[in-house]
Amino acid sequence: MPNRLKYESSPYLLQHAENPVDWYPWGDEAFKKAADEDKPILLSIGYSTCHWCHVMAHESFEDTEIADILNKNFVSVKVDKEERPDIDSIYMEFCQAFTGSGGWPATIFMTPDKKPFFAGTYFPKRSMRRMIGFHELLKNIAKAWEEDRQALLDQAEEVLSALSKTGDDQSVPKDDLLESAVFMYKRIYDSKNGGFGSAPKFPSPHNLLFLMDYYERFGDKDCLKMAEHTLTQMYLGGLFDHIGFGFSRYSTDERFLAPHFEKMLYDNALMIAAYCQAYFITQNRLYLSIAEKTASYIFREMTNDEGAFFCSQDADSEGEEGKYYLFTPDEILRILGKEDGQAFCRHFDITALGNFEGKSIPNLLKSDPNDRSYDQYLPKLYDYRKQRHFLHTDDKILTVWNCLMIFALCRLYLASGKDEYLVLAKRADSFISKHLTDENTLYVSYRLGQRGVKGFIDDYAAYIFAQLALYRASLDTAYLDRAKEMCFEANKRFRDDKNGGYFLYGESNEPMILRPKETYDGAIPSGNSLMAWNLVQLSLLSEDESYEKDADTQLRFLKSKAARYPTGHAMFLLSLLDSEHPKAKVTVVPAPDEDISKLSPKLPADAHIILLKEPSKDYPLKNGKTTFYICKGHSCLPPTNDPDLV
Repeated sequence: MPNRLKYESSPYLLQHAENPVDWYPWGDEAFKKAADEDKPILLSIGYSTCHWCHVMAHESFEDTEIADILNKNFVSVKVDKEERPDIDSIYMEFCQAFTGSGGWPATIFMTPDKKPFFAGTYFPKRSMRRMIGFHELLKNIAKAWEEDRQALLDQAEEVLSALSKTGDDQSVPKDDLLESAVFMYKRIYDSKNGGFGSAPKFPSPHNLLFLMDYYERFGDKDCLKMAEHTLTQMYLGGLFDHIGFGFSRYSTDERFLAPHFEKMLYDNALMIAAYCQAYFITQNRLYLSIAEKTASYIFREMTNDEGAFFCSQDADSEGEEGKYYLFTPDEILRILGKEDGQAFCRHFDITALGNFEGKSIPNLLKSDPNDRSYDQYLPKLYDYRKQRHFLHTDDKILTVWNCLMIFALCRLYLASGKDEYLVLAKRADSFISKHLTDENTLYVSYRLGQRGVKGFIDDYAAYIFAQLALYRASLDTAYLDRAKEMCFEANKRFRDDKNGGYFLYGESNEPMILRPKETYDGAIPSGNSLMAWNLVQLSLLSEDESYEKDADTQLRFLKSKAARYPTGHAMFLLSLLDSEHPKAKVTVVPAPDEDISKLSPKLPADAHIILLKEPSKDYPLKNGKTTFYICKGHSCLPPTNDPDLV
C-alpha cells in the first residue's frame, strides 16, 4: 500500500511512495505523531538522482524487516534536499559535526522537537567492513531511546549548543586573501591531470573563473595555465559525455576518466560560463565549442515545453551505475560498420578490455580534441543509446539552478553572438516570473503545477545574479531595475544588520532549530557570496552610494569567513576582485531611435556597461552617433563611435 508520500510532487519522495516504510513528508503531522507516541524520528534526506540513496532504498527501505522496525519504533520522515535546502543545510551541519563528513543520503535521528542526537549518511542493511548495519543501528537506537534517553538528549543539546556558537566565531580578516587563495590553488594543483587535490575531483567551475579573472587582472600566467589545463582535461576525459554531451557531477579518479555519472543542471550551467570565459581570454574556439555542446545537451534533454530547465539525470540505469553510458566495441561496429566502427573505437578509446567494469567510457584522453570528423556518427549512437536503457530525469524546476543557467546562456550569447541563447535565457526568466514568483516573493521549486516553499537567500541572490546577466546581455534596463528591486527585497528579508551577512531563511520561512548564514562556495556558490557579487555589480552600475556601502559591508563579513580557507570561497573572491580591481566601465549614449539590441556582444564581455537614456552635458553624442565613454582603472579614454575600439 502506498504511504503518505504518494500525495507529494517531488520525484524523490514519489520514488519512496510504495515503500513498506510508513514515510511522512516533513510537516506537523509527523512531529505530532512522534510526540504523541513518544517516538524518535528518522529523518532521511536525499534526491532522486542520488546513487547511494538508491542503494540504501533497495537494501533497507524496500525491505519489510527494516520497515517493521522503523514503523514500530520510529516516525520516519523523507525530505528532498532540492525542495528543502534549509532542512538539508541545517541537518547536514549536524551530520558533519557527528561524523566529520557529509553526503547523501543523510540519515538523522532526532527528537520529536527536531533536535538530532545521531547522524550519518549511507548505512548498509547489515554490518560490513567496519560499517554498522542499518538493522543493528535501528535496534541500538530504539533500545537507547527506551533505556538511556537522557544520554541521547544530552548529546543533542551539546551538539546544538556547539553549532549555535559557531556563527559568532569570526576569524581575523586578511588583507592578502586573493594572493593567499592563488598560493593555495597552486599548491594543490595536479600538474599532470589537471584539477585540484586528489580523487574524487569535482568540476567547481567558480574556482576556474576566479583563476582566469585573476590572470586578467595581474597577468599571472600560472593561473591561466591551471584553468586551461583543467578545462581541457575535464573535456577529454569521461567526465564529459562525448556521445550526448554535458558534464557529470564529479570524477571518481584523478584523470577525469571515470565519472560518477549523474548530471546536474548547476554543474553544466557553471561549466558553460567557465568555458566561455576561457574563450573570451584565449579566443580558442575549442572552448566555445564545448560550451555550445553542453548547452545543446541541456536544450535536448533538460528543458521543458515552456523553456525552464530540469534538475538532473540519474547515474543509474536498471540498478547499475553508468549502464546507460557504457559501450563495447561490438556495439559500435554493429551500428557504424566495421571500418568506421573501428576508427571510432580508436578515437574514443573503446576497447575489448574496457576502462570501467569491463566496458568502455568514451573519452579523448589519447586523441586530438579538435578532430571533428567523428561528429557525424554521434546522432546514430545517441539514438541507439537512448533506446537501449532508460535514464531517469528529475524534472523539478529549481529557481537557483535555473538562474545559474540563465547566467550561463547570457555568457554564451556574448561569446557566440547567437541570438538563440539570449532568447532562451529570456524564456527561462519568463517561466520564473510566471510560476516561481508572486510579485516580490520567490519560491524554491515547481513541479506538476505546484510551487514549493517560499524562497531562501540563495533564491533571491541567484535571481538577482540572473537579472544582472540579462541586463548585460540585452542592455535592457528593465532587468537592471528588477535586480535593484529584488536586492531591496533580499536585504529586507534576510540581511543581518547587526552582525553582517545574510541568514539562510527569513521571517516568512518556517523557523528551524538553527538560523545559519551559509558562506562556503561548494558545488554552487553560496547565497552570501552571490549577494556580494550582486552588490559589487550594482555599486559599479549605479550612482546610488548605498550599494557601495552595502557591498563593502558584505565583503568585510565574508573576508572573516574566508580567512581560514580562501579556496573554499571562490565566488566571494571573484566579488573581491571586481571590487578592488574593477574592469573597464563603458558608458553608452545611444543615438536617437537607434536599435542597440545587437550591440552587447560587440562590447567587452566583462565590462561594466552603463546605458544612458539620452545624451547629457557630461556625456554628449559624438558625430550624432551612438557614443562610448570608456574608463579603465583611474583614467578615461576619448569618446568613440566604434564599439570595436572599446
